[in-house]
Amino acid sequence: MTNWTRACACDDIETEDHIRYDNSDRTFAIYRSPEDEFYCTDGLCTHEEVHLEDGLVIDHLIECPMHNGQFDYRTGEAKRSPVCVNLKTYPVKVEGGDVFIDIG
Repeated sequence: MTNWTRACACDDIETEDHIRYDNSDRTFAIYRSPEDEFYCTDGLCTHEEVHLEDGLVIDHLIECPMHNGQFDYRTGEAKRSPVCVNLKTYPVKVEGGDVFIDIG
């Protein structure tokens, strides 16, 4: 079942950056790639459940602000220890200058 939810305006996110989006009791991170594409993952690191909002984005990687583990935000794949569990990713679409995520 599709559940598209407006998360933000495209202009709310700088290129090669991300923002936090909270919906009910869930936290997401929404990213804008160097290619100007948008992605969404869970907003908490799978290692210590730290919010990724203060993490550094470089190319297609998000670095956890606590222990510097890295994930590829396009796929959720854990790329550098201490993280070893992938992030969950969510479908994203852009319509009328807004970013929508399918939170299921």
